[in-house]
Amino acid sequence: MVTYLDHAATAPMRPECTEAMLPFLGQRWGNPSGGHALARATRQAVEEAREVVAESLGGDPREVVLTGGGTEADNMAVTGVTAVRGGRPVCAAVEHHAVLNPVLALGGRVVAVHPDGTVDLDALDAALDDEVSVVSVMAVNNEVGTIQPLDRVAELVRRRAPAAALHTDAVQAFPWLDVATVARPADLVAVSAHKFGGPQGVGALLVREGTALEPLLRGGGQERERRSGTHNVAGIVGMAAAMRATVAQRAATVERVGRLRDRLANGLLSAVPDCTESGSRSTKVAGTCSLLIEGIESEALLVLLDREGICATAASSCASGALEPSHVLAAMGVPRQLAAGSLRLSLGWTTTDADVDHALRAIPAAVAQLRERSATGTWVTAPPAPRRTA
Repeated sequence: MVTYLDHAATAPMRPECTEAMLPFLGQRWGNPSGGHALARATRQAVEEAREVVAESLGGDPREVVLTGGGTEADNMAVTGVTAVRGGRPVCAAVEHHAVLNPVLALGGRVVAVHPDGTVDLDALDAALDDEVSVVSVMAVNNEVGTIQPLDRVAELVRRRAPAAALHTDAVQAFPWLDVATVARPADLVAVSAHKFGGPQGVGALLVREGTALEPLLRGGGQERERRSGTHNVAGIVGMAAAMRATVAQRAATVERVGRLRDRLANGLLSAVPDCTESGSRSTKVAGTCSLLIEGIESEALLVLLDREGICATAASSCASGALEPSHVLAAMGVPRQLAAGSLRLSLGWTTTDADVDHALRAIPAAVAQLRERSATGTWVTAPPAPRRTA
């Protein structure tokens, strides 16, 4: 039995996505940039997918830039806008590294967050002035699931740095929130298909009309000169199909998964001594259960859970194998020793009651085993740590 509780890293592909992609992995192989009939047919498929993406994100098809994933979309927003406007970018301390690293590389500023993971608006206020090029605040945090107050962020940015663009990484938000509404104040909105049941390696950046940015990739001039490169037609079509299914089923999924998450979190908090939640559940999306377990190390716990068929992560999957603790938990003020015992269980559209039952049996037992071995000086042997991935 495999219990998959790592949807925040990658959600299983939806059947609607697989079905939509198949023709473009076989008989429909035309290059959308071509002029013959086979090329025109694939170009039509790309443009129809673009319309779905635009509607799902609350924009116009002309505003959609199809990318190779969320990391590219975030980099394009931060780097591309700063290249045009000059000045410096600003972001919250809990941003994904796809935002945080470009901001730091461009000499930008990183602002503090509250213990629940929401951005400190006073700190953001102090960081804003006429020299700011772009402000990036994610809609939902990828590690702890915190929902950011984008409306209040936007109001502050418009007042304190009116020349700056507002970007939001909505990668983790799309499965759970109506991004078309939530991200309405943003000038740039990034999403990644594999987080909501689409294929890996494809995403989009919504660039509102009037928001200028320099392209990261130059060449054939695709995407209205904003992102050159031959389109990943199968991936783009699959992303649109997954988006359509996610939007149609979102309300029911949020209600169902929210109940499962609460049962999982409450059960573990009751069964595992010295276990707390990171952040506040009241400000999180339905699919995230983020825990801090004293007296253990996450790596050893994940080894035991993997042996039991449970797929989970310690904080962000992008940080798996890193020696440093989660930058998100550090920004939230979680002590380093406690952060070393972090566990992220992320539920999604495939999660069932049986998955929760399995986790409620296996996790308390694994924690007890680790604590016993710690007391006796025997340890779980972990496999070599994986290299960091995007």
